[in-house]
Amino acid sequence: MILGLLIWVVLAAPLAEIWESLKQLRLWQIVVLLAISFIAILFMTLRWWLVVRAENSRIPFVQLIGYRLAAFGMSYFTPGPQVGGEPLQILYLRRNHQMTYARSTATVIMDKLFEFLVNVLFLAAGLYVVIGQGLFPLTGNQLFGGLIPLLLLILAPPVHLVLLYFGKYPISSLVRAIQNRVGRKKPLHLMTVSERMAGLFMRRHPWAMLSAILASALAWTCMWAEYWLMAQFILVDLTIWQALAGMTLLQIAFMFPLPAGLGAMEASQVFVMGAMGFPPSAGLTMSLLMRGRDMLIGGLGLLRAGKI
Repeated sequence: MILGLLIWVVLAAPLAEIWESLKQLRLWQIVVLLAISFIAILFMTLRWWLVVRAENSRIPFVQLIGYRLAAFGMSYFTPGPQVGGEPLQILYLRRNHQMTYARSTATVIMDKLFEFLVNVLFLAAGLYVVIGQGLFPLTGNQLFGGLIPLLLLILAPPVHLVLLYFGKYPISSLVRAIQNRVGRKKPLHLMTVSERMAGLFMRRHPWAMLSAILASALAWTCMWAEYWLMAQFILVDLTIWQALAGMTLLQIAFMFPLPAGLGAMEASQVFVMGAMGFPPSAGLTMSLLMRGRDMLIGGLGLLRAGKI
């Protein structure tokens, strides 16, 4: 699958055109893009720190930046929708700050739920733009049928948050059903306790919760701005709404069970640029720039993870 996607991308986007686009970049433009990426990471870290700080105010923000980079490195190179580094976040809190596994897990659960909640809002807006611009040439029934699984997926985080706030614990209910079949297992019990702690956090610290959601929204806005600027720097005159459409397909591509979305990311950008009337080479140029950025940040994260 990966090989097929990459072959299609290379055939659709001539390498000479890609090289010409890359040559237009200046050093200061690359620095600006990397700076925006770093600011986005700071906001992602702030979201997690606000949750952690509500339970343990002694953990410094700067240390969590390193933990976040390490988690990103693990997640980026793990097959799936950008998850995989969460156990590392839990381990850092447990080993370096003596937080219990249950409480550490609860902070990571909340962090991911706030992240997914904001992703849902932006993805919903992006899908509206994608459909409004007719980027998918499908009939109404085909489009509706294709979107149902995606809509169910993106609705899961906000529904889970609402249930937690009102003292309902869906993961715990699922765990109990599993325990009835396999018996009481420590990891399953840990998930139950952590979910209840997450619900308690929402009811005890509403301002921390809202601040964390705002930090997540600012991180997403940084990534959106970076995507738009990246297009401008290679002389692709996207509107901010077209940039949102491109970001939406990029995020959907990362939901495929492929390491770092390899092939799917490139294909999504070649497709969306072509559908919006720009040369396919622009999509692959954007993909190469984003891939280089992510490899740099992910590599730094893996170096940090190696020092656990």
